[in-house]
Amino acid sequence: MQPAGEATVLADFADASFERDGVVHRFFRRGDAYRVRAPGADGEPAEFRVRYTFGVEPLQQYLVEGPGGRLQALDLAWDTRARELGGQRWFPSSPGPPPAPDGVMHWTGPGLRWNGRCAACHSTDVRLGYAPESGRYDTTWSEIDVACEACHGPGGAHVAWAEAGAAGDDPRLLRDFEPARASDWSMDPATGIARRRVPLASRAELDACAPCHSLRSPLREDFAGSAFLDAFRPALLEEGLYYADGQIQDEVYVYGSFLQSAMYRAGVTCGDCHDAHSLELRRPGDEVCAQCHDPGRFARESHHRHREDSPGADCLACHMPARTYMQVDPRRDHSFRVPRPDLGAELGIPDACTGCHADRGAEWAAARTGEWFGPRAHERPEFARALHAGRRRSAGSTAALLALSRDRRQPNIARATALALLADRPHSGLPAAVETGLAASDPLLRWGAALASQALPPDERLARLTPLLSDPVRLVRVEAARLLAPSAGVSLPAAQSRALDAALEEYRREQWAQSDQPAAHANLGALHADLGDFGRAEADYRRALRIGDYFLPAYAGLADLHRARGRDDRGEELLRRGLEIEPDSALLRYSLGLLLVRGGRLPEAVEQLRRAADLAPRDAYMAYVYGMALHSSGDAGRGLAVLADVQRRYPEERAPLLALATLHRDAGRTREAVRYARRLAALDPGDPLAARLRRELERRLESAGE
Repeated sequence: MQPAGEATVLADFADASFERDGVVHRFFRRGDAYRVRAPGADGEPAEFRVRYTFGVEPLQQYLVEGPGGRLQALDLAWDTRARELGGQRWFPSSPGPPPAPDGVMHWTGPGLRWNGRCAACHSTDVRLGYAPESGRYDTTWSEIDVACEACHGPGGAHVAWAEAGAAGDDPRLLRDFEPARASDWSMDPATGIARRRVPLASRAELDACAPCHSLRSPLREDFAGSAFLDAFRPALLEEGLYYADGQIQDEVYVYGSFLQSAMYRAGVTCGDCHDAHSLELRRPGDEVCAQCHDPGRFARESHHRHREDSPGADCLACHMPARTYMQVDPRRDHSFRVPRPDLGAELGIPDACTGCHADRGAEWAAARTGEWFGPRAHERPEFARALHAGRRRSAGSTAALLALSRDRRQPNIARATALALLADRPHSGLPAAVETGLAASDPLLRWGAALASQALPPDERLARLTPLLSDPVRLVRVEAARLLAPSAGVSLPAAQSRALDAALEEYRREQWAQSDQPAAHANLGALHADLGDFGRAEADYRRALRIGDYFLPAYAGLADLHRARGRDDRGEELLRRGLEIEPDSALLRYSLGLLLVRGGRLPEAVEQLRRAADLAPRDAYMAYVYGMALHSSGDAGRGLAVLADVQRRYPEERAPLLALATLHRDAGRTREAVRYARRLAALDPGDPLAARLRRELERRLESAGE
């Protein structure tokens, strides 16, 4: 980030123009100022002054000053690549038609707001300075770009030490993570792969890089010098962000990929490959790989099976395939995975082979790798099948996730993701999986186990999570506190009660660290509702809607709060107001449907629940509730048909199976009831309720002579 000026602006502002969907944008200068004429927040063309440049290559964006201390990133960027590479042009940074002027992702909207979206990673010691009541920002920084203290922490004492001419190592530098790289490793002649002579003492370097090279949200504003998970909540391998095998899908900024890698587990750290000061690789091209991988063994056709002078012989082509973001910016996957085209063929995910051989299918690539490397090519342990099944809730998925959560061969971020996917799946095997996660040394696993505990009965959850309130890692503490908030009224020993109060306060500070985001205030609303502080919860939800009336979960949360206070009339008004903003919101249709059920307005309720289920075709529970509403409204045939369809599509969903078994039983159709009860019991042989229901129905069937 730099002030806009002759030395920093790379784009054509010599009365250049760009037409997008019939709207002409103009880029020009007036005196020393760089200016753009573009549609403003009201959709009408207006003139704006460019205050700052953002980025250098392969593109540069421009920040425009908005009202209330806002800086907004134009959604037209300058392609700084050479003209022969397609550069030196204005282009839209996101494909597709431009968002509506009142949309979140319009360039004047919150999605492209520098203050809360961009600043923390592009300047040093950024303070958001947002005032929710006025909606104004007073965002500050110590240095406008990424300077020494962004990585090494506050350096005043270091400067004083240096100016005093003191000898020896500086004991006052908060972070110093530049080891003698080459001497840290020795080549193993048996494998051709280098190994660390001495294990890493800490992950301090990764902790310094991860805040800006990860998809995360802040746990607090003052994070300099902190361990990463003491200051940030990272994204796990979530659908839409990562493919099921962990390959990058959306922009995730390296950290979550790198944690999956064998390199990470071997003790490789960022600076082994990258020089943070020059922004260059330690060595050019494949030579950086050759630091640890003997080229006499790996840079040979017998290893990569491509001509040695071809693109396929490049280490990066196979082990670090790239995806392009912002139209011109390729980012390489840092999981350093061995290509698995067999998984691509089976699960429909990308693979490095067909990324180059686009004219061939994954089946062809899988056959070729099988010919080259034999069965071992497709038998290497992987977690893709478990996550793929877990995301789709397909048959066997719960058992697969439980197995993955305990599999020490798999990266801990994948195991933590499996635990998170178990958070709404009660199962007799879950307590053991939670215990294993809670006992792990890696805080990612303890965090995942805390998330999984949501599927446990409340008393079990309380017993298991209470010790986490004193966990040394803030992320784990605040997650435990959030999940234990409904238990705050339970009589706890004094020390545990104090620990819960302290961790809840840390959770509140996490939300206030992102106070310009409506989600943060909705989270506070949910917390205070769990604590029984309804007045404070209502204020939180209303603040969320004042900051961003587009944030639909706040409507649903506040409506549910009105329900708890016996004010469904206010809840209905609120939900209908939200639906005026987004008529295709499955969440709001579902919430309104439940409200209408409570009011005895079943025909209206059924219609809202039908629309919710249609709008969220992969939400099994919404479809289940729709089927139950149909049955309750007197349309038993259609209700049973919907429930049977949900059960067919989501065979591991307990609720439809239990409903089908009991509804058929109550209607005297014992044979059908037994069929569903047996499926329910088979889901979890350790489930006593399912076993009792199955036995009861089998006895009834037997006594009827069937």
